[in-house]
Amino acid sequence: MDNKSLWFISELNLDPFLIPPGAKYPIFLLGITIYVFSIICNLVLLTLIVSRRNLHKPMYFILFSLPLNDLIGISAMLPKVLSDILTETNTVQYPLCVLQAFLLHMYGGGILFILAAMSFDRYVAICMPLHYSSVMTPRVLVCIVALVWGLDFVLNVSLFSLQTRLPRCRTRVKNVFCDNPSLLKLTCESTAVNNIIGLFNTAVMQAVSLSVQAFSYVKILLTCVLSGRSEAKMKAVNTCVAQLLILVIFEVVAMFTILSHRFKNVSADLQKIMGMLIFLVPPLLNPIVYGLYTSEIRQTLLRVMKNRVSL
Repeated sequence: MDNKSLWFISELNLDPFLIPPGAKYPIFLLGITIYVFSIICNLVLLTLIVSRRNLHKPMYFILFSLPLNDLIGISAMLPKVLSDILTETNTVQYPLCVLQAFLLHMYGGGILFILAAMSFDRYVAICMPLHYSSVMTPRVLVCIVALVWGLDFVLNVSLFSLQTRLPRCRTRVKNVFCDNPSLLKLTCESTAVNNIIGLFNTAVMQAVSLSVQAFSYVKILLTCVLSGRSEAKMKAVNTCVAQLLILVIFEVVAMFTILSHRFKNVSADLQKIMGMLIFLVPPLLNPIVYGLYTSEIRQTLLRVMKNRVSL
């Protein structure tokens, strides 16, 4: 079959896990448990922000994007992987493969931009408390959230519009889910332009996110040190530690994912698992981290639970 004919083939084959006999159902149940728990935690956080007036503040308006982004990431990847483990089909239609890859890349860029926006909000709140309400107006908040999602969308559309123009000469995706690197391996044409655009997009995402966060947290630290007030220092710790933990979790998991593909002695299955962690760990831990380190969310949740029990 020639390359031109392969262009019209819609069905792709995913590279499955090598699961030992008898382990399929325990792995599936573990995956379902992780997925359901993550969905519940993120939906609870979204519901609290929407339904509770004490959380109708600029900080939580921006925070709303984080669990929403986590739901996109874990839902775009895990249900398909679990379905393939259970049914042993390991096939996907090309348009759905591209859609999955696009959503997963949107999730990765979304986390970085959302954390940058949240750090800027904390910078204004702690370093310019008297001007907070005049700076973080509803219009500014809408612009910030629109910029977060808009920039992420534009960068990924530019990446995937280049990817879909390439003819396909292979039908096997060398992963358990679809992402841009796996899709690029389906072509026999040069992918130099795609690789340059991909590296450029990654550099923009990381540079924008880390520079905004570095500026914000350095300013916050200096403000707390110069103020000399212990309550100001505690306020900074309580409001920023959750965001820093989420950033560290994401970057550490991403680093291990990248390193797993750089060492030849790492098994293919371990590489696949490491590749999945970036879409599993943050959505699972982010709402827990915010619940533990943000007193307003924690107290609101406890109040809601107490009211439910007393009914």
